[in-house]
Amino acid sequence: MKLALLVVILVALPILLYRQFEAADQKNRALVSNALQRQSALIALGLQPLLDTPGGMPANLNNDLAKYAGDGMSLKLMLSPRSQANGAFFYVAAAPDRDPAWLDADLQKLNHNGILRQLAPTCADETAAEIRDGLPGAKNEILTSVIPIKSRWGCWVLISSHPTSEIFNTAIGEHYWNVRQVRIAVAIYVVLTLVGCFIAWSVLRAVRRFRRVAYAIRRGRIYERSFSSQNDIPELAPVAADFDRLVLDLHSTARDIRRKAEDNAHSFKTPLATIRASLSPLRQAANHDDARVRKAIALIDSSVSRLNTLILDAQRVDNFTADSIDTPRNAINLYQLIVRAVTEFREITAARGMRFVLHLADDARVFANEDALEIAIENILDNAVGFSPDNSAIEIRLTATGSEVMLDITDHGPGVPNDVLPLIFDRYFSLRPPERGNPADAVEGQAGNSGLGLWIVRQNVEAVGGKVFAANRAGQGLRISIVIPKSDVEAG
Repeated sequence: MKLALLVVILVALPILLYRQFEAADQKNRALVSNALQRQSALIALGLQPLLDTPGGMPANLNNDLAKYAGDGMSLKLMLSPRSQANGAFFYVAAAPDRDPAWLDADLQKLNHNGILRQLAPTCADETAAEIRDGLPGAKNEILTSVIPIKSRWGCWVLISSHPTSEIFNTAIGEHYWNVRQVRIAVAIYVVLTLVGCFIAWSVLRAVRRFRRVAYAIRRGRIYERSFSSQNDIPELAPVAADFDRLVLDLHSTARDIRRKAEDNAHSFKTPLATIRASLSPLRQAANHDDARVRKAIALIDSSVSRLNTLILDAQRVDNFTADSIDTPRNAINLYQLIVRAVTEFREITAARGMRFVLHLADDARVFANEDALEIAIENILDNAVGFSPDNSAIEIRLTATGSEVMLDITDHGPGVPNDVLPLIFDRYFSLRPPERGNPADAVEGQAGNSGLGLWIVRQNVEAVGGKVFAANRAGQGLRISIVIPKSDVEAG
């Protein structure tokens, strides 16, 4: 819409301005034409007493006309004497003065321009006439006024001719588009528009190059390209350099987060392992008949397991944070990833009489972080297995279309109350039943009952450009769907 609006402005603005200037020019031309006619009428009015003297026709009219001629104007006097019954006109005088040798040429030109034919009607009607001589658009266009002057000697006709280009540098009969200044203005406007388009195109090209660099960095190819190497606009050089420094800083931050998560997990696991190892002699030395002792040992054992799960969750969250900042991505076939995840749950599902029903497209490739998607799929399967009743089925459907890859995992558990369904992907939200909430029963590496499982699913899926949804199944059960657009699919 912005581009369309800009194009409309670029096209409409010169048209509106041209029409406004053209209207102003037409008024200017009308003023010029009226001024020339009034000037000729005033000259005729000044000559009338001289041409109507009772003592006889004046002599040396060339000198008298020369007083009025100037600024490119030429004057000619023609006379139709009363004694001529046929109304013939005689060439009497001219200013500037002409060589008699040019007389025939002047008469031929007057006849060619239709001026001679206009003399008799002008005297008969006693009205002035205006004749334009010259090709349309010609700079040497001539505006000729034919003005009758009645006298006792007959009908005089003053022919005044003036090149219109010498007044306000305009040609009255010429189209406004042919005016030199207009064409220069249009040329300047076109050049400025082209320069603006070139600058916009250069910026757009630089932005697209930046986008390709960002696309490569998102896929872990941080050192293959840099923003500075893809920039050829000097004004954007500081921006490109800042982007490169920002990427390096984020990469360093992600590395520090991973290292810190590993150090923290190691620091906590060591005392927990010591506590767990110390419980064995305590169990042997404790009085088995003392219920309080047995309960205390069980609580310690359960709390150690819980702390171990929380440490794993915290490490997983830190690693996810680091991966969301800087994560390598590869072409992944989700078919193989799902089969591998299902295999890890075979022992648990077999013990409970559960089964997996698979409908998998064998070629559903995405470009993402394999560990992130594997954790997301395992967490969904862990929830499905944990909430499903014994001897039930878990359906997994993987489809690939022209625009996206979709994974649906459906269980036959109790589902989720509709009022809390939008909250199941929130951090620390959990509906896992107490009897299945023992962290010791959780699959190794899963989120347990910390309320982080589905939150990690959403974070990992969104990190690769996908979306995750949840909906209650008709009847009983929950369906969780993952959609990854094909824009993140590895071409070829």
